[in-house]
Amino acid sequence: MIRIIVLLVLLAGVAGAAAWFADNPGTVVLEWRGYHVDTSVGVLVAAVALVAAATALIYRVWLFLRRAPRRISQFRQDSHRARGYKALSAGMVAVAAGDAVEARRQVRRAEGLLIDPPLTMLLAAQAAQLAGDEQAATRFFSAMLENPEMAFLGLRGLLNQALHRNDRPEALQLARKAYRLQPKSERVATNLFDLQAASGQWQDAEITLDEAAKAKLVEAETARRGRAVLAYMRAEGDQADGNAKSALIQLRKSHDLEPSFVPGAVRLARVFLADGKLKQARQVVEKTWALSPHPQLFAAYQDVRRTSDKLQAVKHAEALSSINPAHLESHMVIAEAALDAGLWGEARRHLEAAGGGDPSARICRYLARLEEDEHGDEEKVRAWLVRAIRANPDPVWCCATCGNVAAAWGAVCSRCDSFDSFEWRAPAHVVALAAPEDIDEDANVVETHSIRSS
Repeated sequence: MIRIIVLLVLLAGVAGAAAWFADNPGTVVLEWRGYHVDTSVGVLVAAVALVAAATALIYRVWLFLRRAPRRISQFRQDSHRARGYKALSAGMVAVAAGDAVEARRQVRRAEGLLIDPPLTMLLAAQAAQLAGDEQAATRFFSAMLENPEMAFLGLRGLLNQALHRNDRPEALQLARKAYRLQPKSERVATNLFDLQAASGQWQDAEITLDEAAKAKLVEAETARRGRAVLAYMRAEGDQADGNAKSALIQLRKSHDLEPSFVPGAVRLARVFLADGKLKQARQVVEKTWALSPHPQLFAAYQDVRRTSDKLQAVKHAEALSSINPAHLESHMVIAEAALDAGLWGEARRHLEAAGGGDPSARICRYLARLEEDEHGDEEKVRAWLVRAIRANPDPVWCCATCGNVAAAWGAVCSRCDSFDSFEWRAPAHVVALAAPEDIDEDANVVETHSIRSS
C-alpha cells in the first residue's frame, strides 16, 4: 500500500513538472564546434534525464556482468555445503543406527562436498569406531587436535578410547588436557574426578570437586558428601605415613561434613579412644547412630563403654538404641547385649521386633542361639539354622552401580571404579541354596561356637 502511494506521488510530481514546463517553455541555445542547438528548457531537462537513466542502466548491466562469476561460484559453494551438511546429518543418523557401511559412505560424500575438513573428522572417527577400526579413529581424533576449534572434541574422542581400553594413565593425562580447554564440561570434570579418585590422588580430586561445585556442575549435597569421603581417604594416607595430627584433622573434617558417614565416624571414634578421649568418642558414635545405625558403630561403642558387668552392658545398649529406637540395628544391639546377659525374654522381644514376620539370616542365627542358651532345644536350634539358610541375606557393603559386594567399605569400587558407591544393604538377586524339603535336618548339625560367632 505504501509503495502504491509513493508511486502515485512520484507520477503526480512528474506530471506537474511537465505541465509547468509546458506553460513556461523558455529558450535554450547551444553552440559548440559549429553545431547550433535551439530548444526549450523542458526538452533539455528531458534529454538530460534520459541520458542519466541510460547511463544508470548501462552501469547496472556492467555491474551484473562483473559480479556474475563470483555469484555463480558462491551459488555452487552454497549448494555443495547444503548437500554436505545433509550428508553429515545422514552420517550421524547412520552412526546412531549402528550402520557402519552407510556412515562411511556419507563421510566420503561429505568430504567431497564440504570445504572445511574438520567438519567431517568427528563423523569419520565415529564411523571408524563403529566399524571397529580404532587405529583409524585415533588418526582422525589426533588430526582434530591441530585445529583449535576441534581440539576439545579430539581430546574427548581420545579420552573415550583410553577409558574403553582401561588405560588409566593415558586417560588421566587426556582428561587433564580436556579439562583445561573446557573446565565447565560436566562430563570431562566427572571423568577427571573419577580417574583421580581411582588413582588415589585424593588431594587433586578434592580440587577438581571444589571447582566443579563452584561451576555448579554437581549439587551442593553431592559435593559435601564427596569432600567428606576424600577427607577420610586423606586421613588414611596420613595415618599410613605416621602423621597422626593431620589424620585427626581430616577425620574431624569428614565427620563434620557428613556425620552419617559410618566409616569416618568409626575411625574417628577409635582415634579418640586410642587417645583416651572417651567422651568425644562416645559423642561421635551417638551422633552418627542417630542418622545411620550400623553394627560397626556398636562395636566401637562397646569398646568405648567397655564393662565386665553384662547388665551394665545392656543399659549401655539401651542408651545407644534410644537415640534411634525404631531402627532395626537398635533392636539388634539390645538383643545381643541381652543374650550375653541371659535376659532371654528381653532378647526375644527385640529379635521379634527386628525380624517381624520375615527375619533375616542374622536374626535367625540369633534366635537359634537364644533357643540353645535358654532351652537347649536342639530341634528348634536346627530349625532356625535351616531357616537362616533360605532367609533374606544379611546387609553387606554393595556397590549401587554394579552390585559388587565387598567385605569392607571402599572409596572406589574395584569392579566398576565408581566413587563412593557402596551402600550398607542386603545384596540383590540372592537365591536360596536349597528348598526346605531338600535339606536334611539331621545333616545340619551346627556347633554352639558357630552360632555364637555369627
